[in-house]
Amino acid sequence: MGLFPALSLGLNSLISDPISIVSSPTQLTDRLLRHEFTVLIPAQNEETSIGSKVLIAASYADRVLVLDKGSTDRTMEVAALGGARVVPASGGEEALLNILYKASLDSELVVLIYPECMQDIDLLSHVLEPLRQGFDLSVGSWPCRISCEQETIMLYNGKNTFKEKIGFLAITADSLQKISSGREHLSLKSLLSAAKTEGLKVNYLSFDVDPIFRKLESTRIGVVVPAYNEELLIGETLSGIPEYVDRIYVIDDGSTDRTGEIVKKFGDSRVVYLRHQVNKGVGAGIIDGYKLALKDEMDVVAVMAGDNQMDPVQLPRLIFPIIEGRADYTKGNRLLTDDFMTGMSRWRSFGNLLLSFITKIGSGYWQVMDPQNGYTAISRQALEVIDLDSVYPYYGYCNDLLIKLNAFGMRVMDVVMPARYGNEKSKIRYSKFIRKVAPMIFRGFLWRLRVKYTVLDFHPLVLFYFLGMLALPMGVLLGLWGFFQMLLQHPLPSYYPLLGFLVLGTGLQMLLFGMLFDMQVEKKRNERVGFAR
Repeated sequence: MGLFPALSLGLNSLISDPISIVSSPTQLTDRLLRHEFTVLIPAQNEETSIGSKVLIAASYADRVLVLDKGSTDRTMEVAALGGARVVPASGGEEALLNILYKASLDSELVVLIYPECMQDIDLLSHVLEPLRQGFDLSVGSWPCRISCEQETIMLYNGKNTFKEKIGFLAITADSLQKISSGREHLSLKSLLSAAKTEGLKVNYLSFDVDPIFRKLESTRIGVVVPAYNEELLIGETLSGIPEYVDRIYVIDDGSTDRTGEIVKKFGDSRVVYLRHQVNKGVGAGIIDGYKLALKDEMDVVAVMAGDNQMDPVQLPRLIFPIIEGRADYTKGNRLLTDDFMTGMSRWRSFGNLLLSFITKIGSGYWQVMDPQNGYTAISRQALEVIDLDSVYPYYGYCNDLLIKLNAFGMRVMDVVMPARYGNEKSKIRYSKFIRKVAPMIFRGFLWRLRVKYTVLDFHPLVLFYFLGMLALPMGVLLGLWGFFQMLLQHPLPSYYPLLGFLVLGTGLQMLLFGMLFDMQVEKKRNERVGFAR
């Protein structure tokens, strides 16, 4: 127990001296060889989240090692900027534990965290608590119901055994060196078996004690999986859906391959299968899934396409804002990540950016980007408010849904996440898609103005939009008519050019005023909701 007074003193000094926390990799090598506490974090392509994980870990430990499992993005660069030392770690579990052992040679305490299993690294204090109480080893999964690929092993805890997946491992350096002595190949299973043989005190922590993820357990969560000819990826998609999800609604939109057969044989009692005899469109499939979820009284309903493009690790980030009452509808946003452009063609990226701008105007959600991102979650309250049967049935359903949500005052939140592209192929053809969806968005925009600003309430911005939509095209027509008259060498009144510019400028100004007032209405509503909560 002599370790922990020094450990507590070290942690206090680290917290009081933030400069020592965010030190560069070169500064870390200049430290004393003996470290009080080392945290190891294996990572692969976690550019958007590794920085916060490193900083949180560094607030507990005096050394953070990020183990590179083959990242192809800027994960390791961001980790180094956060003050971590980057270490190559190819070779699987044995390589990770070998680095853990080497770290114990110059540390009092070492902790290995699998971030895909332990989402909230700020729970590190709970991992350390058993060691403060005299245990030699603290091990468990927290919360490993999120998809994790670590080896399933038997965990020892007094008279009880548990069969779970490893999420973290905290051990004193002396204990690790004791049980590793004479063993060439070290695995989690052999490490725990050796700990039991050596009579070490082992404590297992279950994810059930995590108050944050307990909210997932107490919330009825459904996932809608629209699928059309996804025989190659539908099984992988269903396998990745976390265990805390209560129902999985697979909507087979008239597939002509083995998609339905694979789903029926999947063997998960949570799966509800519905087949369309003819292809109705992805929007129609999702709406049918929503209806089934409402019938089953799901509290939150997410959408994960059958092509395995949506990372299940990101699902809690979509669900929690709804559970915590901060949003009614959440959606992924890939536009703020570097790999968005890497994963998409230039034409597809341009089409998505153009649709983002059009959808901002049509929906009134001016802060929302990447509208075609189908990775979403919605509250039961929002589903009960909107008319599901009126939602556009094809790929533009997500744009139409945003328009309807705004009309009824629902709160929408973007969740930034990396793009994920694998073997799937997008079925969207943007040249045809924009021609079909843009008119639908314009009709939805007019419907929203009528319902939101004339039926449910009134705001003069409707007049600005109306005048702008009359004056702008009129100014354009006047300009074209004058241009043709000049080509025909017909004389024009001297005031005609000024009249054309006046009408055109007035129309543009009215539209901009309408947009400005629309933005202010949304901003004030968000501020009012935030203050009320």
